Amino acid sequence: MSSRVVVLTGASSGIGRAAAVAFAARGDRLVLAARAKDDLDETAAACGNDPLVVPTDITRREDLDRLVAQAVAAYGRVDVWVDSAAVMAYGKFEDLPPEVFDRMIGTDLLGSANVARTALRQFRAQGHGTLIGVSSLLAHVTVPYISAYVTAKWGQRGLFRTLQHETRDAPDIHVCTVAPGSVDTPIYTSAANYAGFVGRPPPPVDSAERIAARVVRLADKPRPSASVGATNRLIELGFTLFPPVYDALVTPLMRRGGLSRQEIAGTDGNVFGARPRTEGGPGRWGRLPVGLAVAAVALAAGASVKRLLPHK
Repeated sequence: MSSRVVVLTGASSGIGRAAAVAFAARGDRLVLAARAKDDLDETAAACGNDPLVVPTDITRREDLDRLVAQAVAAYGRVDVWVDSAAVMAYGKFEDLPPEVFDRMIGTDLLGSANVARTALRQFRAQGHGTLIGVSSLLAHVTVPYISAYVTAKWGQRGLFRTLQHETRDAPDIHVCTVAPGSVDTPIYTSAANYAGFVGRPPPPVDSAERIAARVVRLADKPRPSASVGATNRLIELGFTLFPPVYDALVTPLMRRGGLSRQEIAGTDGNVFGARPRTEGGPGRWGRLPVGLAVAAVALAAGASVKRLLPHK
């Protein structure tokens, strides 16, 4: 295996941290970026190969200019750039403070655009490079109570698809996305919340390490997109082919699966700045056995359908 230079924005936790550890195990040289230096230092210690740590806010283009300059100064180039930086907010659209909604779009969509612009400029200058954006199943379907996140991810998907068209003139530059379903990361408990209950990933839930392994495979063999999740395709199929059924079920299923029973007062979470993260959360489900998780979803769906049917 040849050693690559890999920049990771969003490396402080979750998928970004797991990807950093996976790239380090492969022998790649890493540049770790996120808002919180303490969290980045923990990721660097987990990697164990003396990565370059550069605190960075992707909503600030000058931060990204400094990040790429330090990466090139240290290693001479950037071969792979993985962007998993994102924040989340729960609550009906009408209940979200406008500044929270706007900041989320600024981070999850415009921040992703800032990363892409910076990475592609460097790739064009050196003649090669692979950009991997961590997208989401929610870039393909809609669910209630997380309108800002869904809006940003749909926009990010459109942006990266367009970039794939616009880089066809450069065969050694690749733009990829990976779309996870539910993943066990701190984003749910770190989120802004105006829904009244702490968020959680609905079943089946994958580990961050599983998504990270797919990210490394995309870096090894780039392709436009990859989906990771036992039920992703089934959910997309329902959204596309059976919209009346999907629309009837998605809200009650989100209430059961996407929100815990742990109450929470209104908070802006880590939307405006880094805060201590909580690993795990209330009522988590794992991926295995997948059949049991799918059965739980099916039972909830059945109960919802029963309520929708007219009573005799």
